[in-house]
Amino acid sequence: MAEKGAVGASLDEVGARAAASRSQLYHYFDDKADLLRAVAEATNDTVLGGQEDLFAGLGSWEGLVRWMNAMVRFQEQLGGRGGCPIANLVGQLGERDDDIRAVLASGFDCWEAQINAGLAAMVASGELLVDTDVDWLAASTLASLQGGLILTQARRDPQALRRALSGALALIGIYRPSS
Repeated sequence: MAEKGAVGASLDEVGARAAASRSQLYHYFDDKADLLRAVAEATNDTVLGGQEDLFAGLGSWEGLVRWMNAMVRFQEQLGGRGGCPIANLVGQLGERDDDIRAVLASGFDCWEAQINAGLAAMVASGELLVDTDVDWLAASTLASLQGGLILTQARRDPQALRRALSGALALIGIYRPSS
């Protein structure tokens, strides 16, 4: 699926790569759409699970910076290739299958919820002002991340992501109390 795209890969090709017969695939999946839903769920789990330790630290300014820097470092390691796996699947499948689109949207919802929880913890600890709109900042931060990933992929330049996340950090910084 990664090589040919989710739509382009046949069940026979998937079975050949997985060393499974077509009948074995149908034992686990009703049809190709069911397999693609499982791929979407696994993609969400992989992307979000890979950030689990970083999400745990999002409740502080230093943790937020560490998460953003880790996102950029990962793109540097990939040479700006790949983009966001969740967004890639949305592009391939989102307009074709509402169930799969909903699964992928739930991945973005979970990602945004992690950012939101970190920002809310920063409000609770006094690192951000009490009237900070964490919902808006979390959505803006995720949008900056996704836009930066698309530009990084298109340009093969991880600095596009760094600039996008620096902008998100500057926006969040407006809500830090004056020293």
